[in-house]
Amino acid sequence: MDRLDECLKRPYLLLTPGPLSTSEGVRKAMLKDWCTWDKDYNNLVEEIRQELVALCVKSENRKKYTSVLMQGSGSFGVESVLGTVIPRKNAKLLVLANGAYGNRMGEIASTLRINYRIEKFGDKNPVISEKVRKILEEDSEITHVSIVHSETTSGILNPVFEVGKIVKEFNKIYIVDAMSSFGGINISLEELQADFIISSSNKCIQGVPGFSFIICKKNILEKCVGQARSLSLDLYEQWKTMEENHGKWRFTSPTHTVRAFYQALSELKEEGGIEAREKRYRENNKILREGMKELGFETFIPEEFQSPIITSFIAPKSKDYNFEKFYKNLKKQGFVIYPGKVTEIDSFRIGNIGEVYPQDMRELLQVIKNSITW
Repeated sequence: MDRLDECLKRPYLLLTPGPLSTSEGVRKAMLKDWCTWDKDYNNLVEEIRQELVALCVKSENRKKYTSVLMQGSGSFGVESVLGTVIPRKNAKLLVLANGAYGNRMGEIASTLRINYRIEKFGDKNPVISEKVRKILEEDSEITHVSIVHSETTSGILNPVFEVGKIVKEFNKIYIVDAMSSFGGINISLEELQADFIISSSNKCIQGVPGFSFIICKKNILEKCVGQARSLSLDLYEQWKTMEENHGKWRFTSPTHTVRAFYQALSELKEEGGIEAREKRYRENNKILREGMKELGFETFIPEEFQSPIITSFIAPKSKDYNFEKFYKNLKKQGFVIYPGKVTEIDSFRIGNIGEVYPQDMRELLQVIKNSITW
């Protein structure tokens, strides 16, 4: 038991966009084994599916929507949607990209031989709504549009609601990667007008890695039978199996991760729901950005486009700065940050989601202040 108790202790905070620091309750929820065929476990899955829809859809409209859990990371979920939802003939996907995860949707489309067009806006700029309108006016072959809400490459927040209005003006299917925003930013699916929204167990719900989830319009998913380009990632068949067998997955499910997610959803309710969690994340982010500015760091993204999830900072220009040394020093003192991912400039990233609170951010800033040797 001594070793187990030691494992349950947290040696450092993960200031990353996921996996992220989880609560002790979430970690302890994984200490029991579950059978994938057991009714208690499958009932738990069904509760999760219903709760996910309830988090973003008004009660009177919930029958129009459904949710599907899919084994694997968030990218598995994105691939399951793109590979299932887009027909093999007479269809074209428009990918709106301003970072690595928008680009990844283009890579998925290319690998699956989906007819697609990718429009890149650069790492530093949000997607421009009117540019989307112009593309849809010019290219009548486009049937589906995809976008990333919170692009964790840089920390930029895209105008997905504005884009959604335009996409629906042209009667296209709208796919939103809300990987790093769902559960941390209040989203109304009706206002967003998305047909499919995708996220992951190890993001703002504050669970652990193991599965992604898709919330979508039931009538659109029902039309996707036989379209999948993959056996394992067939979103329609996964949904059909869960519907007909009341929470049963087609293939072996990550039972411990599912139970941890169930606990994480309970803790989200206890905190006060998504609004309360978003308020905490925004306060974390505000403390971080203002404190880093006082220490002489410059953010990569202008404040008006900044998400409350993760922030990119431009690397100091001093010849004495070394990210690896900086990283190891912070880790030794209890904080793990992320290397930069933008292509334009040397940078690093600090996330503020997960079981992280304002006092944690203040302590981080003090550690950074003491770590500056350049």
